[in-house]
Parts: sequence; C-alpha cells; structure tokens
Amino acid sequence: MQTKRRRVLVTGGAGYVGSSLVPKLLKSGWEVCVLDLYMFKRDVFRAYSDNVALTEIVGDIRDRATVERALEDCTAVIHLACISNDPSFELDPELGKSINYDCFPGLVDAAKEAGVERFIYASSSSVYGIKSEQNVTEDLPLLPLTDYSKYKALCEEILDAKRVPGFTTLTIRPATVCGYAPRQRLDVIVNILTNHAIVNRKIRVLGGKQTRPNIHIDDMTDLYVQCLDEPASRIDGEIFNAGYHNQRVDEIAEIVRKVVGEDVAITTEATDDNRSYHISSAKIKAKIGFSAERSIEQAVRELVAAFGDGRITNSMTDPTYYNIRMVQAGVLH
Repeated sequence: MQTKRRRVLVTGGAGYVGSSLVPKLLKSGWEVCVLDLYMFKRDVFRAYSDNVALTEIVGDIRDRATVERALEDCTAVIHLACISNDPSFELDPELGKSINYDCFPGLVDAAKEAGVERFIYASSSSVYGIKSEQNVTEDLPLLPLTDYSKYKALCEEILDAKRVPGFTTLTIRPATVCGYAPRQRLDVIVNILTNHAIVNRKIRVLGGKQTRPNIHIDDMTDLYVQCLDEPASRIDGEIFNAGYHNQRVDEIAEIVRKVVGEDVAITTEATDDNRSYHISSAKIKAKIGFSAERSIEQAVRELVAAFGDGRITNSMTDPTYYNIRMVQAGVLH
C-alpha cells in the first residue's frame, strides 16, 4: 500500500488503546497524527514531544474542518474515537450517537477524498449480543443489545458500503481490552477487579458465570500495527474478531486474587447483566497469522507493578480513569 508517505491518523489516539498504540507506530517508522479531545490526559505523549513524526491535534471528530486538517498527507486511518462503553453511552444517548455514529460517514468520506488508502475501524465484540453458540464467529448474525453496540454495527455497514478499489477497509471486533497503558482505564472488567483487589482487598463479582472475552492491550495494539502493513488482498473488506481469553467473570476474579494476594476476599452478588459470549479468533489467525499471546494474569501483574511504582495513583477517586465520570462532568459537549 505504500505509494505515499507512511502517515496514519489515529482518531481517539490519546485514549486507553491509543496511548499504547501511538508509541508502537512511531517505533515502527510511521508518522502519526493524533486527533483527540485529550480530555483524560493532556500530556500523555510528553515523552515524544520532540519527535517530529508525531502531530497532535486537540480537536473534535465531529468537526469536518478539523478532520480534514488531521487527514492531510495521511495514507491510513485507525479509527478508535468513540464513547466507549455502554454506561457512558446511556448517560447521554444523543451525545454518544453524535460521536459514535452521526459523524462516521463524513469521516470515511473525508478520508477517501484525502487519498487515504487504508481505513481500520475498531468495532466491538459486543455487537453479537447474547449467543448460545460455543464459539461466536464473524458470520453469525449481529444482535446488539444496546445503543452503543447498535451504532458500532451500523458503522460497520457504512464502512463496507464505502469500500472501493484503492480504499482498503478492515473492521476489527475486539474483545474487552485489559492491562496497563499510559492513559489508564479502570472501568473494564480485568482492570476493575484488579483495582478493587489492590485498594480494598475485596472483589465484588456480579453474577460470575458469564463468559467474557478479553485481550491484553499489547496484543491489541500489536494487531493494529500489523494490519497497517498487511497486503490489501488479505484484509480488504474483512471483519475479524480479536480476542483470546474467553473466561467466566468468577474465573477472572480468581486470577486476580492469585496475583494480588490470597487475603483478597471475593463476594458474589446477583446481576441482571447476563451478557455472555465466547468469541472465536480462528479467522484472524488463519487469514493473517495473528493470535494473542499475553495472558490475563500478565495484565494483572503489570497493573500491580504500575500501582506499586506510582504510575497509577488515586485510583478510586481520580475521574480520568473512568469514562462515565468524564461524561458526567460534561467535558464532551
């Protein structure tokens, strides 16, 4: 695909996944433009402030002029920006729709007009809803249960409809990401349980028998870097699940206790959140040879280390670790 500069726009690049991804892209020889509101951590890329290959634009993906400026000279896009979980979306559905869906067609059109040759979209494995199948594969019908997952699925359709020769598109449906990143999230399952285990020496499990897929953040970001350099013929128009660890919530709690300490108490409570699915990542391994290699236990150990050396502080009270608290604060309007 490299007919022009190796320059990629990462929307939402200062978020949880982006904060891990951008340094890897720079190390791999990519010029990177980050377009983000930077509402969580303004100096997330402080260590790269002198790197001429990094451009940071504090701006809104809903603003077409800002998007067009960010796309200048880009040959690829990795679209991460969104209101990124169900509770945050449901807090302000219209806001969520405006960011996750309404501006998406314009973003894709602007990318095509700017000469972008490859567009990678981060969807979600939540688009499947509740499935009884032992392994959820990409060819199963989508049954999104929430507005968040519904709009993720609709954007997949939009991207596929806009695919043309020379404009390679790829949709990835990640499992829930876990582990440490420079812009940390503590509102995803593995990270939540680890935080409570460390701070409170107690884990509260809601339900526990639900199977949830997870993927270590370094596996997830390695995949995005790999997909930028895959031959177009291997990924064009494809949809890939990206997960590895399909485990019950109560099993995840036991992994956390094993790492953090046997003194950590685990309590179980009833829940009405019965989402449970076991995603298959066989297709992505067959097509491009990708398989996640890092374990949930490794993610927990890395989080424990980050707590221990002061990279994660005030973990229960600092709102920047929790997407819903930032939406509640009104910083996105």
